[in-house]
Amino acid sequence: MTLPPYQIACGATDILAHIMERYFTNEPDCDLTDRLCEAAMQAVIRAARIMVADPKDYDAAAQLMWGSTIAHNDTVSVGRVMDFASHQIEHELSAMYDCAHGAGLAVVFPAWLRFMLQKPEKAMRLAQFAVRVWGCEMDFERPERSAALGIEAYLAWLGDIGMPTTFAQLGAREEDIPYMARKVKRSNPDGTVGKFYPLNTDDLEAIYRLCL
Repeated sequence: MTLPPYQIACGATDILAHIMERYFTNEPDCDLTDRLCEAAMQAVIRAARIMVADPKDYDAAAQLMWGSTIAHNDTVSVGRVMDFASHQIEHELSAMYDCAHGAGLAVVFPAWLRFMLQKPEKAMRLAQFAVRVWGCEMDFERPERSAALGIEAYLAWLGDIGMPTTFAQLGAREEDIPYMARKVKRSNPDGTVGKFYPLNTDDLEAIYRLCL
């Protein structure tokens, strides 16, 4: 409650991102933890809007803190393989520009989603995120359309709570992209990062460029 609204928003963005890193999985038949993730995300989205407007709102603060616990104590990880590429991509922004981690995630995660939207096999998972978390209408013939609406809703929420969503707003530089892409920590044995869609250096550069 003593934090400025900007830092509350950074924290809320990171909390949401921690759930999203678990939500975007290739594991089938994980409906229960899907629903737990979706409920937790909706609660965080709502509480963040309230608390950024009024940092002294105890109920919103309590919801946000409980959401923080749920987001990272592995309750919503059961039966899932986590991704965590976006966090590794963001760490390079914090290292280069000394930005708050949550602010960097506000720039990176929408770009990661836009990159995944280019992969037809990922459209349904992104569309489910759009429909169940952001209340978008499902287009069963063109799920990528629903997915795109979800990304826009996510960006609108980030804007509502005062987060940057582009390199320019963060103070990041396009000319640093190749260096950052090479520096991203790789967690997979083949030198890629992420589980939802393993990313190589070219993919990482493409995601950074979607942040511009």
